Amino acid sequence: MTPDELVAFDQEHLWHPYATTPSAVPPYPVVSASGVRLTLADGRELIDGMSSWWAAIHGYRHPRLDAAIHDQLGRMSHVMFGGLTHAPAVELAGLLTELTGLPKVFLCDSGSVSVEVAIKMALQYQQALGRTRRRRLLTVRGGYHGDTFGAMAVCDPVNGMHHLFAEALPRHVFASRPPAGYGAEPDPGYLAELARTVESHTDELAAIIVEPVVQGAGGMYFYSPAYLSALRELADAHGLLLIADEIATGFGRTGELFGCEHARVKPDIMCLGKAMTGGYLTMAAALCTERVAEVVSAGGGLMHGPTFMANPLAAAVSSASIRLLLERPWRREVAGIEAALRSGLAPAAELPGVADVRVLGAIGVVETQAPVDVGLAQKAAVDHGVWLRPFNRLIYTMPPFITSTDDVVRIAEAVVAAARTV
Repeated sequence: MTPDELVAFDQEHLWHPYATTPSAVPPYPVVSASGVRLTLADGRELIDGMSSWWAAIHGYRHPRLDAAIHDQLGRMSHVMFGGLTHAPAVELAGLLTELTGLPKVFLCDSGSVSVEVAIKMALQYQQALGRTRRRRLLTVRGGYHGDTFGAMAVCDPVNGMHHLFAEALPRHVFASRPPAGYGAEPDPGYLAELARTVESHTDELAAIIVEPVVQGAGGMYFYSPAYLSALRELADAHGLLLIADEIATGFGRTGELFGCEHARVKPDIMCLGKAMTGGYLTMAAALCTERVAEVVSAGGGLMHGPTFMANPLAAAVSSASIRLLLERPWRREVAGIEAALRSGLAPAAELPGVADVRVLGAIGVVETQAPVDVGLAQKAAVDHGVWLRPFNRLIYTMPPFITSTDDVVRIAEAVVAAARTV
């Protein structure tokens, strides 16, 4: 097909995420990717400012990751995990337990599924302890945890993407969103309100679930680690489990290896995904403490089993990606991206349509006062040689960690140019 024919067929038959069919904004056809650059069908090269939705932290076609896939493909591409095991899964579990301090690992298909598994763990844990009324979760407004039904139920019920399904979802408990600002002093009034909310629902709560420090697709919103610490203390005081959704924040994106490390807390259950495979394949994990695993197992075992659970190809490339990350000076790389984004995005704060500019780790956000025209904003970025994917009132970037300072500067210029279209 020619590029025009490819796009025409796509528009006729393919349904893209969060979009109509055909898409209101025709997609850009990509023919290859290498390093931090995407090559379009017309020959243009774009710096990837999105890490393919925050997953490709090492960029594309990394020789170490390519080799891991090829080596494993020569052995076996997949085998069921029911009653069988294999070296890639065992090696990956060893890495994850060492990094997180959580000794039990459930490998699954995607981030949304890991949230489903975490919710099941929490509910089965309370049921096994005889606390049969504890069937709800507590979270904070503004969060996003995935697109499957259990995950949707703990996403923001008003301002999130899933309000159309509100009447079909379980009703959980939503506390107010934490005050904004990673470095802000904790608000005693908010902490008191949070405590009252937990206390008033203690008898019906199984767990608390939050995205540590950064709320991702719910608004690219940063909050103080003090509030995460407070949730840990409240969970302990009331017999609740703390679930950390680290799917977007895990593996260095915020400047710490995991978001929970900003508050020096350890959750009872942790969800991982996205960057775990370096963006090569879909895979996720739900990890938990020994105590959670013992109680759930005593109650009959965890009731979940994906067909492609612990896929050897995905497990092999995950281990390779994690080892590569740990061998790299990733903290210095992320700090360099943070510094370049702070400087490069600063001019956006002076634009009339901009409400806020914020940066944390390898995350840069320009929040606008009105919804972004995605087509216009993307064209402005593409004209600057950069790929971005704005949504709602957010023009943001999460570059691969290997992105050079010069390329981060270009990304920031593209974000500012996109913001000028609002």
